[in-house]
Amino acid sequence: MGKIIAFANQKGGVGKTTTAINVAASLAVSEFKTLLVDLDPQSNATTGLSEMFTPNGTTIYDVLIREKPMSKGIRKTALEYLDLVPSTHDLVGAEIELVGMLAREYRLRDCIKRQVKKYDYVLLDCPPSLGLLTLNALSSSDSVLIPIQCEYFALEGLSQLLQTIRLVQRHLNTKLDIEGVLITMYDGRLNLSKQVEKEVRQYFNGKTFKTVIRRNVRLSEAPSFGKPILLYEANSPGAQDYLTLVQEMLNRGNKKAR
Repeated sequence: MGKIIAFANQKGGVGKTTTAINVAASLAVSEFKTLLVDLDPQSNATTGLSEMFTPNGTTIYDVLIREKPMSKGIRKTALEYLDLVPSTHDLVGAEIELVGMLAREYRLRDCIKRQVKKYDYVLLDCPPSLGLLTLNALSSSDSVLIPIQCEYFALEGLSQLLQTIRLVQRHLNTKLDIEGVLITMYDGRLNLSKQVEKEVRQYFNGKTFKTVIRRNVRLSEAPSFGKPILLYEANSPGAQDYLTLVQEMLNRGNKKAR
């Protein structure tokens, strides 16, 4: 049975999708069978891997709303161990359409449960909001990974996210855990980055990853070429940081790196 991890933060621009893409790619090159599901109506994870797969017209919207099998939406990518369920802007309407559905918070869980056995990891890239799509992701997941950028308002709004996680744990998914908090866009030359890192580690005592994702031009460029950083510039600091992060995740969990 694969482990399901949601990547969530209702604040935009924190490196959430970049992290989802590159964690997925890093797991894949480590030969862990990985499925990335793009749950964001902005479709950034889909765009960020656009050179890696061939669309077939079936998206996560069709799976959630039109009741197409998840298997129809899964696309093979250029990495042998990485599959993707893409998204389109049609997903914008899903928040409204889900409202009237029975068991609306479990729609994704029911769609994905047959596929989980085929993968070591299923990664869910959530939208930058705490609506029904994110709620579906949290209700389906074993854990949630929270990226936080090294900026002044880094901790702003996180209390709301943590409250949502607690409510999900209490009412919808008792097994949900915090995978970890990831510091992104870190610049060791700036006192601000060091200050934010200190505050985050104090606030999330014991839950913050030791690995930080350094600010890196190549990492920012990679999505525009439709590739993860490992295939765009494998020697860049960004690529090395995500490989280190995945190793830390594997060491934290029950799975051991191969």
